[in-house]
Order: sequence, then C-alpha cells, then structure tokens
Amino acid sequence: MTIPSPDPDVTVVPPLLEAYAGRRPARPPVWFMRQAGRSLPEYRAARAGVGMLESCLRPELAAEITLQPVRRHGVDAAIFFSDIVVPLRLAGVGVEIVSGVGPVVEAPVRTRDDVDRLVGHRPGDHSAITEAVRLTVAGLGDVPLIGFAGAPFTLAAYLVEGRPSRDHLAARTMMHADPAAWARLMEWAADLTGAFLRAQVDAGARAAQLFDSWAGALSLADYVAGAAPFSARALTALDGTDVPVVHFGTGTGELLAAMRDVGVDVVGVDYRIPLDEASRRLGGRTPLQGNIDPALLAAPWEILAAHVRDVVTRGRTAPGHVVNLGHGVPPGTDPAVLTRVVELVHSL
Repeated sequence: MTIPSPDPDVTVVPPLLEAYAGRRPARPPVWFMRQAGRSLPEYRAARAGVGMLESCLRPELAAEITLQPVRRHGVDAAIFFSDIVVPLRLAGVGVEIVSGVGPVVEAPVRTRDDVDRLVGHRPGDHSAITEAVRLTVAGLGDVPLIGFAGAPFTLAAYLVEGRPSRDHLAARTMMHADPAAWARLMEWAADLTGAFLRAQVDAGARAAQLFDSWAGALSLADYVAGAAPFSARALTALDGTDVPVVHFGTGTGELLAAMRDVGVDVVGVDYRIPLDEASRRLGGRTPLQGNIDPALLAAPWEILAAHVRDVVTRGRTAPGHVVNLGHGVPPGTDPAVLTRVVELVHSL
C-alpha cells in the first residue's frame, strides 16, 4: 500500500487545542500543573544555587525547565515556568519567595495610602519573559505552550496578607471595609496580569491559563462582586488573539459558572468534585480540565489507574476534556508514575 504524502496545506491541530475547542481528539490530551518542578531530578540540578524568582527571569533556564517534563513524560502541553508573583517583581514591588513559606511581600498593602503608593508601579520590562517563551516554543516543535498568570484576586491576596494565608481574612476585610481602595488595587492587579499574559501570547504561547489559587476563600457573592470583574478586565488584554483561556482555582466548586463567565473557554476543576458534576453545574457546554487527585499519585498503581480511568470516563460528559491533576504535582512524586499516567491516558 502506498502511503500518501502529508498535505502541506493541512494544519494538524494538537490534541490539547482540539479539546480546548470542545472537540474530541483521537486520544485524550494530558498535562500536569507543576509538572516542571521539584519532582524532577533534572529540575533540581538545573536550579541548584539559583533562587526561584531568579530562575524565572533567566530566559535560557526558564525555557529549559519548561521543556523538561515534555521530554520526560510525553505530555501534550508545556506550561510556562513562572510564578504568580513574577509580575510583581517585574513591576518593582518588593517580594521574595521564602523557602518553606512561599511569597512574602516586603510591605503589605493594608490601607488606602498603601494602595495609592502601590499603583504607582507600572508593569515592568517583559523582555526576559518573551525571550524565555520564544526559546521554549522553538524547543517544543508541535507541542503547544500554555501561558501562565495569577488572577487579580490571588495577586491582591498576597499583597494584602503579605504572605500565604489560610482564610485571606485581611484581603476579604479590605474588600468590604474600603470598596474603593479594593477596586483600585484590583484594577492595578488586573492590568499587571493582563500585560504578563499578553507578553507570553505575543511571544508564541498558544493557550493561556489564569490561576485564581485563592478564589475558593470567597463566597459566590463576594467572588462575583469583588473578583470576577477584575479577572474579566485582565483577560481583555488578550482581545484580538485566538488563544483559548483556561481558568483554574482550588476549592471553587461553587464558583465554576462565575469563573467561566469572566470570559474563558475552559474551566479547570480541582479534585473535590467529580467532573460529571462539574459539567452539570456548567450546563454541559464547557470544556473541562482536571481532575486526578494528587494524593493518589503515591497510592498503589491499581488504585491510581482505576481513578484515572474514572476521571476520563466522567470527563466524557463535557464537550471537551484535558486530563490534568486537581492541583499541582506534589514535590515527592515519583516521576515514573507521571509518565505511566500519561501512557495510560493516551491508551484510552
């Protein structure tokens, strides 16, 4: 049998982008949040002696780290290696990532005067980011790169709390106690996020993911009034592009429809609710991403494999489904397990 030559005029759409568009590719696409990170020995070697934020801002290093899990696991996408607070650092805000703690802001924003001082910082120079994206895209071939940014509420939560928090009490207090100051802070954060995402897309990212890590601390009413309009504002920076946008947060089962309605194409679902229930809450018309429980990555293979199969089955209730975790890869995960999960998903 003679195999016909590929038609050079026919563009092959990667499985990830097919699923994000609400279609069913030949095999389920899969990637993992935090797939580039401490679970990989090559990551630890590459970052030896280099601080987290510095590693994000060295283009060659950030590109190498982004590419590592694609080479090792054969995932269907790369997620740009960065951190939620990188746009703050680029804007000149004093912030560091402290080992064992997380992001720590030098001068927490608690008053209207604090907000007035902060908003004098404008989005910084994105040249290191755009160069890292270009290097990454050149190394990926046909595998798409997903751009990355933190949603305005999550940025504001770090700025107001000054460090990670369980309940984000100070941020929620400001939202109600001084709505005008809160709106000004959130508008500033939205513009920072939007500029950061647009820089990545303009440099070659083929999708974008907005992480609202701490949105689950909000009631639906507070999310709709005090967070959603600013996420929508951030995403206007992508107007005129054709990249699909994913929105993900943890503990957001009650917010899924509101998170979609800020203007995204795909909703990421954490491990707390099954995908078929998430699809029901979204009216059965929204592509989903998720939601393998990261805790099961350390379980016996038979248990994990059954769970993965169940996630894929439930994901079929949505018009499109990208397999992922319901949060990030735990640092102690055996990389061989992730590779095996990819192989299983692709076999389905």
